[in-house]
Amino acid sequence: MASTSSTISLPVVLTTKTAYPLPSQKFMIPATWRRYQLSQLVNKALSLAKPVPFDFVVKGEILRATLGEWCAENGVGEEETLEIEYIESVLPPEKVSDFPHEDWVSSASCKIPGQFLTASYDGSIRSFDYSQNATSSALAHSAPISSISVLSSLDDTYTIASASHDLTAQINQITIPPPGSSTSSKYTPLATLHLHTAPLSSIASNAAGTRLLTASWDGLIGFWDTTVPKKDEVPEEEMGDHGGRKKRRRVEEGSRPPRKAPTEVFKSHVGRVSGVMFAPGQENKAYSCGFDSTVRVWDTEHGVSVHTVTASNKPFLSLSALSTMPDNVLATSTDRTMMLYDVRLSPSDTTAPVSFSHPATPSCVAASDSGSQQVVSGAYDGVVRLWDLRSTKGAVATFSPWERGVKVLCVEWGQGVVAVGGEGGFSVWKVSQNASS
Repeated sequence: MASTSSTISLPVVLTTKTAYPLPSQKFMIPATWRRYQLSQLVNKALSLAKPVPFDFVVKGEILRATLGEWCAENGVGEEETLEIEYIESVLPPEKVSDFPHEDWVSSASCKIPGQFLTASYDGSIRSFDYSQNATSSALAHSAPISSISVLSSLDDTYTIASASHDLTAQINQITIPPPGSSTSSKYTPLATLHLHTAPLSSIASNAAGTRLLTASWDGLIGFWDTTVPKKDEVPEEEMGDHGGRKKRRRVEEGSRPPRKAPTEVFKSHVGRVSGVMFAPGQENKAYSCGFDSTVRVWDTEHGVSVHTVTASNKPFLSLSALSTMPDNVLATSTDRTMMLYDVRLSPSDTTAPVSFSHPATPSCVAASDSGSQQVVSGAYDGVVRLWDLRSTKGAVATFSPWERGVKVLCVEWGQGVVAVGGEGGFSVWKVSQNASS
C-alpha cells in the first residue's frame, strides 16, 4: 500500500551558524511539517527559556511550504537526507519616519548617533534628528551630490566627504548643536578635491577616516589622505585671457577652501567607475566596480589592481561587502541581478558566483553593520529587498518606501535601521536582524 503524506517521514540533518547549535544527529521529520513545527522542534531540543523563532534554508531557499511539498517540487526522494540550515527569523520591516525633500536623495548615512545625513540632487547636505527635526542644511556643491561618507566626529562637529557631478569632491565640516541649544548649525568647506574630468559617482573612507577613495565616470579612481592643505596643491584653471579675470581670481583665493590633489590615481577600468570602497578590516585593500563589467581588487599601498573579476555584459552600478565575509564582494548590475563574488578565486576557477535576481534594476546595495549575513538592495521598481546570503532564490522580506515605480537610489544600514533615499525623498525603516532581538 502506498504511503501518504501524513505518514511519510523524511531524514533531516539540522545545522546552524547561530548561537543555538544542536548536537549532530539525524531527525526523521514528518513530510507535513512546515517552518513553525521545525522551529518548535529546535526550541524544544535546546530547552530554550525564551522561544527563538527560526527560518530554515534548504539548498539555498527558505522553506515556505511543507517539507513534502518542497521535496516534490525539487525532485527530492523520500530516502535522500536533507541538510537544512536554520537561521534566526527576521521580523517584517517597519516604517519609522519619512523626511520630505524638494529633490531626489542620492546618498544617506545613519552612522552619526541620533542623526541622519542626506545628500541631494540640489547639491545640499542635510541632517535630521530622530524626531524628524531638520538640524542642518548646507549647499555644498553646484551640481547633484552622488555620494557622502562620514570621516570623523568630535563632540558635535562632524567631518564629512562628498562627491558631486560638478567634477569635484569635498571635505566638509558640519557642527550640529545639541537639542535645546540656542546656537545654530555651522557648515565649513575645508578642502575641494580635484582630479576628475567627469561626474563623480562614489566616495568612501577607511575606518579611521584618514583615507578617501573617489570614483568617476572618467574611468579613474582617486586615492587621497584627509589632511587639509594650507595652500592649493592643484592650480586653478584659467577662466579667460583677460588680465582682470586672472587678478580677481588671485584676490578671491583666500576666501575659498584650498584645492587638494590626490596621493595616487588608480587606472585600470576602461569605462565609468560606478562604485568604490575599502575592504572591511583590510587597511590596504579596496574594491571597485564599473560599467566595463568588472569588479577590481586594489592594493592601495602600491596603487595597483591585483585581481579582476570580469563578467559578461554586466555594467555594475554599486557594490558592498560584509565584515563577516571581507573577501566577498556584492555588486548590482543593470541586468537586474546582484552578484556575490569571491575575489580570492583565480580567473581559471570555474566556481560560479552567487546570483540574486531582481524584477527591476537594483541600483544600490548595503550590508548590515551587525556582522550578519544579511544585506538590503534598492531597485528602480521602488522596492527595497532584504536578503539573507544563505538563501539565494528569494528575498527574506520586501518593502516599498513610496509608491511602486518611484526609484530607490541609495540604501544604508546602520544603528539598527535602514535609511532609504530616492525619487520619493528619504525614509527610515526598522529592520531587525532577527526576531529575538
